[in-house]
Amino acid sequence: MQVAILCGGRGTRIQGEVANVPKPMVPIGGFPIVWHIMKTYSHFGHREFIPCLGYRSWDFKEYFMNYRAKMADVTVRLGDNTIQTHAHEAEDEKDWVVHLAETGLEALTGARVQRIKKYITDDVFMLTYGDGLADIDINKLVEFHKSHGKIATLTAVRPPSRFGDLDIVDGQITAFKEKLEVGQGAINGGYFVLNREVFDYLDDREDLTFEQEPLRNLAADGQLMAFQHEGFWLPMDTFREWNMLEKMWASGQAPWKVW
Repeated sequence: MQVAILCGGRGTRIQGEVANVPKPMVPIGGFPIVWHIMKTYSHFGHREFIPCLGYRSWDFKEYFMNYRAKMADVTVRLGDNTIQTHAHEAEDEKDWVVHLAETGLEALTGARVQRIKKYITDDVFMLTYGDGLADIDINKLVEFHKSHGKIATLTAVRPPSRFGDLDIVDGQITAFKEKLEVGQGAINGGYFVLNREVFDYLDDREDLTFEQEPLRNLAADGQLMAFQHEGFWLPMDTFREWNMLEKMWASGQAPWKVW
């Protein structure tokens, strides 16, 4: 199944040594956080990716175009200027297909999703953010989505109160309220599964935010369901959270490392 990843933002709240790096390219244990997300999906057999690019899109292109050389030992024969790589990439990574899609420097999330429609060849696809890690069982998420017959499923989690609440009744989201200041309920953790009909709720407006009008309309139409995830989930929004994730990886106790 195809996996779209929102990678266009600037990540202005992360400072220190990772400042000015596109947030999905900020390294955790030497690998960009987007790589960790891709490894999670790949572990469950989903290996066609569509990063939705914007800010410093060349950073992503350079990384993936040179991925084999980055992962391998390299022999350079100076006399005839030839290069030989001795690959060390994992077996699952050999099957990765990565469509590096330019979706606009200033576009918001709804516009970015609309602009990768041409790459979506399946009736059902997945979407997530390029900065959130979880130990989610992707296959159970997909099974849940296919079981209810609605257009959209998001993963509901229970993290800090700085995020917005979801009203959930019998698994169906009856109201979507993004980023309120105070909240005690479940919130949008990303990791969406979407039917192609979701594009009926999108358009190409530069300022269209997926988490506002489209998700609210899906909820109002009874087409938005919640997959409850009680395990680990953490977005990397601040330098403090980046540092937490780095320490988890370095300790060998990274909960999201399911592969």
